[in-house]
Amino acid sequence: MAGGGLAGLSSAVALAEAGWRVRLLEKRPHLGGRATSYTLPDGSEIDNCQHVTLGCCTNLADFYRRVGAEGKIRFYDRLYFADARGAVSTIEASPLPPPLHMAPSFALFGGLTLGDKRAIAGALLSIARAGGSPEGIDGLSMQQWLEREKQTPGAIARFWRVVLVSALDEELGRTDARYGVDVFWKGFLSTREGYCVGIPSVPLAKLYDGCREAIEERGGEVRVRCGVRQIRTEGGRFAGAQLEDGTEIAADACILAVPHDALEALLPAGTDSSETLARDLHQIKVAPITGVHLWFDRRVMTEPFLTLLDHTTQWIFNKSLLYGGGAGNGAGPRQSETAVSGASEEASNAAEGQYLQLVISASYDLVPKSRQEIIALCLRELADVLPETRGARLLKGTVVKEVSATFSPEPGVDRWRPRAADSGIRNLFLAGDWTRTGWPATMEGAVRSGYLAAESLLSDFGQPRNLLRPDLPPEGLCKFWAGRRTTGAAHHGETSPGPKMKTART
Repeated sequence: MAGGGLAGLSSAVALAEAGWRVRLLEKRPHLGGRATSYTLPDGSEIDNCQHVTLGCCTNLADFYRRVGAEGKIRFYDRLYFADARGAVSTIEASPLPPPLHMAPSFALFGGLTLGDKRAIAGALLSIARAGGSPEGIDGLSMQQWLEREKQTPGAIARFWRVVLVSALDEELGRTDARYGVDVFWKGFLSTREGYCVGIPSVPLAKLYDGCREAIEERGGEVRVRCGVRQIRTEGGRFAGAQLEDGTEIAADACILAVPHDALEALLPAGTDSSETLARDLHQIKVAPITGVHLWFDRRVMTEPFLTLLDHTTQWIFNKSLLYGGGAGNGAGPRQSETAVSGASEEASNAAEGQYLQLVISASYDLVPKSRQEIIALCLRELADVLPETRGARLLKGTVVKEVSATFSPEPGVDRWRPRAADSGIRNLFLAGDWTRTGWPATMEGAVRSGYLAAESLLSDFGQPRNLLRPDLPPEGLCKFWAGRRTTGAAHHGETSPGPKMKTART
């Protein structure tokens, strides 16, 4: 097993549970890949980027359960949005059946005109009544589909873009419409709990402690700082791997769970299958994410998180609160507090301090900017939505740029994404969120790829097993509409639509 990100970890744990003795090799000094954390020189532990899950991420939830990490994820059923004036609106489910469960809070949502809301409601109803698969969507970008649905500029800028750029790490004009539609169908329309945001209550690396235990207690091995240099084959079959230190290891089979742009260097050159795979992977573009970590000398935020409208910054995470410390109870926006004297409040806040993490997806414009420029931009935007930051002192700040954070979900990208068994080499399988999972680049997509690779391996060795968890079943009116569409497709002899969907990267 080469690669200790979520794809490699999920496949390794699943295979270990199936009775295989697994050797997991990870080039970095820590597990988790791009969804991990590390320690700064001053001892602060930070996530390379804040990752979240949604209630609709069934396979990620299954993986957390397997490794005993489900108790480290806190779910929130209230979403907070702040506009340019700092006014906070919330979205949460009502007792109404899907897809109407969000309607009451959506009706009261600030920052959208009545015309915006009418347009949005019409497009959401179009998705719901089509069972999540509107007709005539193939080949369209999300921007094109929204224009076809007659969305207003305000609706696109202050609703669709706000949700989808953070969820898919790409601008609407470069996003396959099927992925954008799936975010709303699976996350906000088809079920009551699909939208609930799950946020780790510990640094990301601590989610994977149980992975090592699950592998090693079944006779396997986990090695970090151990990269693979090249795959060896004999007669078109996987034979072993040469490590970066020059040593060689043998195994019955291998799953390559590495980034797609690192795969070509590992495969044996000169074969038609390798050249075809490399040519396809070169067509897959990447998109950046920037994380900004800020430590203030006092409390400046009470919500657990905020989604921002009309700003470069898309999410603010109250890490002090999410990790179980700091101030604020997260029960509602701007909760009232007992009045205290200005001097005592200032002293209390100063002693407390607060750590915030900001996330900007599809951050192309920030890649060439310096750390100082990015922090200055974020501080200006924080002053708009968190007035308390204006009088607070920034103790320290750091910026993490993931230039190749995800693959770009551009229209038609699925034709370039290989399946788990498409390596062209027997007993060598592929895993990674960039493989053909039906989802874009998310933690859910990565775990799905790991399960699919493990399923393919087990099947080839005569041990078939179903690992992939199904999506949450549609509820309410969405159950009826989805069922009607399935019945209609079967009646007309249609096949199911091609691979879809992500969640918020948030």
